[in-house]
Amino acid sequence: MNRPPSPLTLPLSRHTRRRELIAYSCAAVISWPLVSRAQYAQTPRVAVLLSIAEDDPEAQRRLQAFRQGLDELGWTEGRNVRIEYRFGAADARRIATQVADLVALNPDVIVGNSTSVVTALGHATHSIPVVFIQIIDPVGSGLVESLARPGRNLTGFSDFEFGFSPKWLELLKEITPRTSRVAVLMEHGLAPNGKFLGVLEDVAPSFGVQLTAIRVRDAADIEQGLGTLSHERRDGLIVLPSPIAAVHRETIITLAERYRLHAIYPFRYFAVSGGLLSYGVEIIHLYRRGATYVDRILKGASPADLPVQHPVKFELVINLKTAKALGLTIQPTLLARADEVIE
Repeated sequence: MNRPPSPLTLPLSRHTRRRELIAYSCAAVISWPLVSRAQYAQTPRVAVLLSIAEDDPEAQRRLQAFRQGLDELGWTEGRNVRIEYRFGAADARRIATQVADLVALNPDVIVGNSTSVVTALGHATHSIPVVFIQIIDPVGSGLVESLARPGRNLTGFSDFEFGFSPKWLELLKEITPRTSRVAVLMEHGLAPNGKFLGVLEDVAPSFGVQLTAIRVRDAADIEQGLGTLSHERRDGLIVLPSPIAAVHRETIITLAERYRLHAIYPFRYFAVSGGLLSYGVEIIHLYRRGATYVDRILKGASPADLPVQHPVKFELVINLKTAKALGLTIQPTLLARADEVIE
């Protein structure tokens, strides 16, 4: 006896096959964004907070070097790592807001520069790894327990030691041996600046130099402080490293030239902007090195076990155009030692 075929074995009609194909296609289309979102959520996220302004060309140079460093280690932004950017513009309130914002995002690691930024990060989180760049005296600032074993969630790269500061006086005297009255521009309340000043005051007599400190909080303080030098017949100026000096460098450089001050600055970008000369750490190299610690933390390393690194590259930059405007003749021996001469 022939039985009718089971419904399960009947060939699918054209309309049935079409409905199943459409249903399958819709399910696939719906699932793709879900997979994509899941992959995106699993992508490591790195946050960067710089103390300077976003539109500062120096900020973009540093970020480019940092991204290049990451790329060389296999981390490409937009492909297998996300990067959040924030900028403090040397404004304490803005920095506090940016720190709170980044900590709320709970990234895998935060990169910060300057003592003010990293101190704020250290207070805001004890769990998110922080890689610092351009920190002076991280032990004395209470950021790490020791250079060899930081012991907390912070580690990174320092940029100056206090014993470095006599070099600035030495170079000033080499440019103008008669220099005897030097002002020191420093950020008010920034502890490392106070220690730099202490070392300078200790060695100043051996250079035959009398020092005057100018403590500033903003551009108005800078204009007022440097303005007083025109009446005191100061001939030299040392600008200590600080976010305030970085953000307001154009003002400082303009006033130094106006008042005929022979000024030395801590970083190359001051000389590039028109400062007479600079001597200090090669910052861009530090940001490339900073990427190596981010790489290690993303791969599972603890910042507590990563030693704080000292700078290894320094650069002397001389701006001959500014020297000529000040009526200075730079000795060939000094020019020969310069890493860069701006003409």
